[in-house]
Amino acid sequence: MPVTLVSILKGRSAGEKHALMEAVQAAISTTLGLPPHDRNLRLCAHGRDEWLLPEGATDKYVLVEIALFAGRAAETKGRLYTAIVERLATVGVGKSDVFIRVIDQPRENFGIRGGQRADLVQLGYEVKV
Repeated sequence: MPVTLVSILKGRSAGEKHALMEAVQAAISTTLGLPPHDRNLRLCAHGRDEWLLPEGATDKYVLVEIALFAGRAAETKGRLYTAIVERLATVGVGKSDVFIRVIDQPRENFGIRGGQRADLVQLGYEVKV
């Protein structure tokens, strides 16, 4: 179960925020083969005075940070990056305004389904893709 944080600058409408979250979640679900209910994504909007952006970033800049169970292949992560950029493009974010960070975590670092260690839970999907 990925835990995702999407960071943006303040000033977007509720509809834009929802579209950004849905775009990122769709890319994650499709690329990693996750069931639709397996989602844990939040969005945080920062003021310009609260974020030092990379040089050349626009007001549409999006930082996507995803904590994943360890085990995905480098090629799968590459497909994930491409899918996120493509999905965000459909909601008006240019590819140079997207930065993605994946944090691989051992399954025992996640407490899921009532606080069980994730490495002891039958997930219902393959992690090593």
